[in-house]
Amino acid sequence: MTTTLQINLAPTDLPHLIHILPHQIRQLGGQVDEILLTLDLHQSRGRFGAAWKERLPGFLDFVQQQSAAHSKVRTHEVDYSRKAVRTISEQFFGGESIPPKDWNGGPFYAYFSGFSNAHHDYVFHIDSDMMFGGGSQTWIGEARSLMEARPEVMVCNPHPGPPTPDRRLRSQTLTPEPYTSVAFRADIINSRVAFFDRRRLISKLTPLPLLQPRIFRQWQARLEGNFPYMLPEDILSFSVRRAGFLRIDFLGEQPGMWSIHPPYRNGIFYERLPLLIQNIEQGEVPDGQLGHHDMNDSMVDWSSVRKLTWRRKLGHFQLIYRNTMRRKG
Repeated sequence: MTTTLQINLAPTDLPHLIHILPHQIRQLGGQVDEILLTLDLHQSRGRFGAAWKERLPGFLDFVQQQSAAHSKVRTHEVDYSRKAVRTISEQFFGGESIPPKDWNGGPFYAYFSGFSNAHHDYVFHIDSDMMFGGGSQTWIGEARSLMEARPEVMVCNPHPGPPTPDRRLRSQTLTPEPYTSVAFRADIINSRVAFFDRRRLISKLTPLPLLQPRIFRQWQARLEGNFPYMLPEDILSFSVRRAGFLRIDFLGEQPGMWSIHPPYRNGIFYERLPLLIQNIEQGEVPDGQLGHHDMNDSMVDWSSVRKLTWRRKLGHFQLIYRNTMRRKG
């Protein structure tokens, strides 16, 4: 199979990690040769670094337990030394120095460090909060066969959300793709989940450009002490479109595989997470979730956290406006 399941982890992930990582290993571990846990111990600013120090000991203990319990699991701590950064920069960005974090304080360098340190060229990358339904134990093999047969495909993803009876998506618009199962095409990359051939990515897309976001985001990055660079998925998406490649999302042979992502965090989510995972694995999801790639209110009441998110965004606008006016004055 020569495939690596590569998962990005950080201490702030611990409350969901203790439930979701075992689920990911159950759903995907039997289809790969290696499970690479990429440990990012470089603390981010803001929400990406929440409770970092408090959770670090428990995080390291839990990762060690998973490594001891599963023979395929290998851990790799992201190396931020100057030599390591230079090596990864040369591999993916033509020598341009990679920032540790993106404009929002989220991981940047850690993604490419994980890609580089996989033992195998076929990499199924997922973030620590991704969950998978359907239960197919052949999906990764199908994705590999699809990519070997179609050189214009850069990335394959599981079906986005539990499928609908009419084979349509509800939360996004993608172009249907002729295939042996329900499938869609896109020209953007999502860093939450992506199955790819590292050799193809490097030979066809690199050197990747270090792109900056819109001026508003650059201002926000500087005010919050972050680096004014676009997210890795935006840079990869730009490069995929520029080179004319595709992403194919497909369900696969029965029972198929689909992914789902929690867009927020709140107390209800953490309390219900074990049951949510059980329902996802057993395919017991409400009709309101069908066709939606993000977990919606039919599974978790997100109303309280949505209000907090908008307040945080409003605070960012106000801070940038005040600093802009001060500079003009």
